[in-house]
Amino acid sequence: MEVRNIFGHRFFKNFFKYRYLLLELVKRDIKIKYRRSVLGIFWSFLEPLLFMIVLTIIFSTFFKHNISNYPVYLLTGRLVFEFYSKATSGALRSIKNNANTIKKLYVPKYIFPVSLTLSAMVTFLLSLIVLLLVMLATGAHFTLYILLFFVPAVLLLIFNVGIGLIVGTINVFFRDIEHLYGVFLTMVMYSSAIFFPPEVIPSHYQWILTFNPVYAFISLNRDVFYYGHFFNTSTLLFATFSAIASLVVGMVLFYKYQDKFILYI
Repeated sequence: MEVRNIFGHRFFKNFFKYRYLLLELVKRDIKIKYRRSVLGIFWSFLEPLLFMIVLTIIFSTFFKHNISNYPVYLLTGRLVFEFYSKATSGALRSIKNNANTIKKLYVPKYIFPVSLTLSAMVTFLLSLIVLLLVMLATGAHFTLYILLFFVPAVLLLIFNVGIGLIVGTINVFFRDIEHLYGVFLTMVMYSSAIFFPPEVIPSHYQWILTFNPVYAFISLNRDVFYYGHFFNTSTLLFATFSAIASLVVGMVLFYKYQDKFILYI
C-alpha cells in the first residue's frame, strides 16, 4: 500500500469509525492488568512509589552520587521508561494474543497494539500524580514549565505507537523477538541514565545517550519536572524526529504485512 493511502482520508475515517471499539479495548486492557488484584488500579500509584523508595535507599546507602533530590530525579526517568517498556512489550504480543478475534471478525488490526499503548499511557498519567506528590514531599521547586509536561508525553505516545507497530509486526513472523526484546529493554534501561547522572558515562560512550530516543524523552521530562526550565532545543527536535520517524516506519511496515498475519497467527 502506498504511503499516501496509509496516511490519507480513508485511514482517518476508518480510525474514527472504530473509536468506540478502541476505547473498550483500552478499558479491557486496564481491567485485565489489575484483575484479581486487591488494590486494583491503586498499584499505578504504589508501584512507582515503592520502586522509588527501594532504589533511593540502595543508591543513597551503597552508592555515592551527587544528585540533589534523587527521588524526583529517579521517578522522572523511571516513569518514562516504564511507559515505553509496558507499551511496546504489550504491543509486541498484541496481534498473536488476539489471533482468535482477528480470524473471526473484521477489525482494523492496528487497533490492538494501539489500545495497549493507550492503556499504558493511562497508567503513565496516573503515575505522574505520584511524581507530583513526591515533589511536594521533598520540597522540589515548582515552575510554570511543569505545565508543558504534555509535550514529551504526547511525543512518547507517538513514538511508542510506532515502535509497537514495528515489533508487533515482526513478532508475527519471528517469535524469537519476544525473548530478545526483554534483553533489549534491559540494555535501554541501563543506557538511559535513569539511576545515575549522565556524566558518569565516559566521554567516548556519550554517543549512546545522544542517539538514544528513550533518554531524549527522559531528558525532556526532567527539564520540566526536575530542572524547572524549558526544553533543550536539540533534544526536543531529536525526540520529535524519533516520534514521527517511528510512527511512519511502523505504519508502513504494519500495513505492508498485515494481510499476511492470518497465515502466521
